[in-house]
Amino acid sequence: MARLLLLILAALSALCPGLAGASPIRIKDLVEFDGVRGNDLVGYGLVVGLNGTGDGIRNAPFTEEIMSSMLERLGVNVTGEQFRPKNVSAVFVTAVLPPFSRSGGRIDVSVSAIGDAKSLLGGTLIMTPLTAADGQIYAVAQGTVIAGGVAAEAEAASVVSGVPTTGSIPAGARVEREIDFDFASLSNVRLALRDPDFTTAGRIEQAINASFGRPVSRMLDAGTVELDIASTRSGSPARAIGRIENLRIEPERKARVVVDQRSGTIVMGDDVRISRVAVSQGNLTLRIEEAPMASQPNPFSPGQTVVLPRSNADITEEPGIGLAEVEGSTSLAQVIAGLNALGVSPRDLIDILKSIKAAGALHAEFIVN
Repeated sequence: MARLLLLILAALSALCPGLAGASPIRIKDLVEFDGVRGNDLVGYGLVVGLNGTGDGIRNAPFTEEIMSSMLERLGVNVTGEQFRPKNVSAVFVTAVLPPFSRSGGRIDVSVSAIGDAKSLLGGTLIMTPLTAADGQIYAVAQGTVIAGGVAAEAEAASVVSGVPTTGSIPAGARVEREIDFDFASLSNVRLALRDPDFTTAGRIEQAINASFGRPVSRMLDAGTVELDIASTRSGSPARAIGRIENLRIEPERKARVVVDQRSGTIVMGDDVRISRVAVSQGNLTLRIEEAPMASQPNPFSPGQTVVLPRSNADITEEPGIGLAEVEGSTSLAQVIAGLNALGVSPRDLIDILKSIKAAGALHAEFIVN
């Protein structure tokens, strides 16, 4: 099973970089354009219509407060009344306002219970204002919640599938205010690389200038390329970006080894190299078992029960792989072949890669999750 996993990872690692080199990437997939971004929104509201799975008012008094405020805004006087509903839940509502959203447009929202509600299944979110970091209301959410799971409970058993206390409302919020940003008035647009690299930034600059036939962009640093809108003679920043965003270049990436210790997953980039090293690996297992025995006196005789300790300790050492040589590699396929020759499990391979990195023989960035 371990060898099969290593072969699959080797095939994926060897295949994906080859595809990236054969098919250059669009500029729009490598950069973020200055000013073209979303804005986070958040709101606090009520979900009603739950089938007895709402908040317990004693454990979530804020639910009663917001429910009273909402009823009073609707003209219902509830001063001094005692509420004990089980079909209401207080929730946080989150959303992202996409760039260039216009008034009247709709966006998706996510709903999460903040009290002790058991499920939001079948509930309806009541009109909830969504504010941004500046405190202004940019959208209003309302609609039926699609829960992310389901829960069922009986007297002697219960079952939960997914997360029933979270949900979503597709197109559940209407945009009420637009972001005050005049994109058409920009004289320069900066392209911010998601993965800063001097070589990739230089290739983006060259591709843009070659497309227009004159110098219209310049690399500012490893993560920024500036586009001069006037020099493009496109008439507007939108037209200029529309012309360059589909240009394709071949990005340059750092050599990386990424491992996940929880699942034993190992991913290597195409540029990973290992110098010639010798590796030895083995496991030492210490096992201690406790099996105490109770000694009791005979019936109706004086004395008391005594617990006698009984322990068994054992040390087991696996023979290991001996001292194996990993040849200096010049390609990812040779790296994979050399590591597979060690014949160890993926988790042991992670430890071996750590040791090779510590010895200075692994020439790549080592990332552990």
